[in-house]
Amino acid sequence: MKGDLRRWALAAAATLMLAAGAMSGAYGKTFKWANAGDVSSMDPYYRNETFLLAFMENIYEPLVRRDRNLGLEPALAVKWGQTSPTTWFFDLRPGVKFHDGTPFTADDVVFSLERANSGGSNMKSYFTSVKEVRKVNDLRVEVETKYPDPLLASKWASNILIMSRAWAEKNNAAVAADATKNEENFASRHAMGTGPFMLRERKAGEKTVLAPNPHWWDEEVHNLTEVIFMPVPNPATRVAALRSGDIDMIYEVPPQDVESLARDPNIKVIEGPEIRVVFLGFDQERDELVASNVKGRNPFKDRRVREAIYRSIDVNAIIRVVMRGHAYPAALLVTPGINGYVEALNKRPPLLKPEEAKKLLADAGYPDGFEVRLDCPNDRYVNDEKICQAVVSMLARIGIKVNLAAQTRSLFFARLVRKPDNSPGDVSFFLLAWSPSITYDVHNVFEALLHTPDRQTGKGAFNMGGYSNKALDQLIDRIEQETDKAKRDAMIVEATKIYTEDFAYVPLHQQAVIWAARKNIALFQPADNRFPLRFVVVK
Repeated sequence: MKGDLRRWALAAAATLMLAAGAMSGAYGKTFKWANAGDVSSMDPYYRNETFLLAFMENIYEPLVRRDRNLGLEPALAVKWGQTSPTTWFFDLRPGVKFHDGTPFTADDVVFSLERANSGGSNMKSYFTSVKEVRKVNDLRVEVETKYPDPLLASKWASNILIMSRAWAEKNNAAVAADATKNEENFASRHAMGTGPFMLRERKAGEKTVLAPNPHWWDEEVHNLTEVIFMPVPNPATRVAALRSGDIDMIYEVPPQDVESLARDPNIKVIEGPEIRVVFLGFDQERDELVASNVKGRNPFKDRRVREAIYRSIDVNAIIRVVMRGHAYPAALLVTPGINGYVEALNKRPPLLKPEEAKKLLADAGYPDGFEVRLDCPNDRYVNDEKICQAVVSMLARIGIKVNLAAQTRSLFFARLVRKPDNSPGDVSFFLLAWSPSITYDVHNVFEALLHTPDRQTGKGAFNMGGYSNKALDQLIDRIEQETDKAKRDAMIVEATKIYTEDFAYVPLHQQAVIWAARKNIALFQPADNRFPLRFVVVK
């Protein structure tokens, strides 16, 4: 096995070197970068996943985008606001064209918003408040909401990307493909946006090639003539390719390589705290787990079981050993810098001794522990599989046998996501991470991860384990519409206490953003871990 892996790594490195040599001579300012996993689709509504959205925002554009400080700024909309508590308007940028030369109008916006809220789209949770989207004229769209939604523009900023209606309809892609069914359509492997880069070549699992849009409406900061993205799953291969100059940048740096890369005179490491929390979740919805030896009942429905697990996981040890110090312990599902972060509640309860945790399990009816599968990606978050391996070891001490199922992000998310009928995915215990980069407000976490899943409203769309607390649901709904800051802040504290005292999830740590690039590469690293290619300069 080790020999096979080594031969694969060497072969992959050789392929990268040959490709890089050929490309650098042919195209001038070519920028080559790599990540552990591939972009799962070219359809911006296929998955509500940071890496997919961040990549696709280089091709497609939102109405409103985030600036360097994560504030809102105009993109395809030059002006937006509310004419009433339940009516938003977006005035569109004139003269914009899609990559094929067709003009951008309100018809494309109405089509895109409706497409994002229907079919197999994974973006429906952004439309829970929306009642109607209507065209006023070619350069104005109005959105009527069911109730006051002061965060609507923030929700859509950099997340709801605008597609060409004519292109989608012409290519039978007017409806988004369903990721839960592994569906594809023309938009899965092709793209037609208004953004700074155009899709020139797509070979899923191998490489994706972009070219600059010569007719982009905004000022160009980059000097790129070609961008080549390659998924390279093996960490050693990625690092070796960066060191040799065969690639220019690594989007995800293995923590164990940070120090050695920082000492390399030809490489710079860019690091900062990310607004993302890595956590464990439980299936608390089914009466019997799909991947456990417990029959006829669900141990995760018992708060004592969740507490025993939570307080048996040594987060500081994971940060020290697995993350090599490049993470920050978390007790909440949001981080500093997010509106609604309650610092006083970001304190983990003390660890339990194994016998104390076993007593909690016995009191819950599991004196001999139990067995369960832990689903985990191995190419999505920094050291994700190693984190899960550490959890397996820690829970073994209290009599819980955890069978680790580590898999690529595409397989993981296909198994994890809720099904079209709103039933939970085929997981019992899972690792996930969340960044509220939709609104930069805690309500995003409340609505997406903690609200009882509701197919009609779209709330709880990413509450994969079906956690449900009616009192919390009511608070979340009130927070969404409350405009009085003092009242809203008090409700946020109350809601935070509910989910933390209930051990709804097991927050582990705040992930660090760690990139590495050749010294001749200038780029910008936002705290939301997006990668805007429009700021990249090859010197």
